[in-house]
Amino acid sequence: MPRLSRQFLITSAIAAIIAIPAMAHIERSEPLQSLRQSYFAIIGMTFGPMGDMVKGKIEWNDEQFAAWADDLASVSEVTVERGFVPGSDKGKTRAKPAIWENPEDFAQKLANFRSEAAALSVAAKSGDKAAAIEQFKKTGGACKACHDNYKSRDYLY
Repeated sequence: MPRLSRQFLITSAIAAIIAIPAMAHIERSEPLQSLRQSYFAIIGMTFGPMGDMVKGKIEWNDEQFAAWADDLASVSEVTVERGFVPGSDKGKTRAKPAIWENPEDFAQKLANFRSEAAALSVAAKSGDKAAAIEQFKKTGGACKACHDNYKSRDYLY
């Protein structure tokens, strides 16, 4: 089999494997809630291993930490705001009504998180572990600032 064809088959198979669970998560009756939940799940799955590295639960690796920081910065830029349109506060969600009551504050907190995530990517690439850890904490603080006001621990119906 020619090399290009084999690469195409491998790439297609990987894409299918990734796409099936992503499509399975979409709740067709609540697509905006699914968008939000998917976005924040990816943020958490990217941020979580970095926290394990910072806490020493897994061995520190500059290259891996920087790659995860790049992923976090990239994912943070996805336009999740489209999932918070008026009326999307209903259904299965952990988004508190305060998001729709204080949209400017919510938008500012999201912008701050994005800014801190971008700074984390830069710090992680510097090779300065202490600076990367310090910026990780700032990024986590920006994430928590939004959770404190706008995320419920339990699903709201």
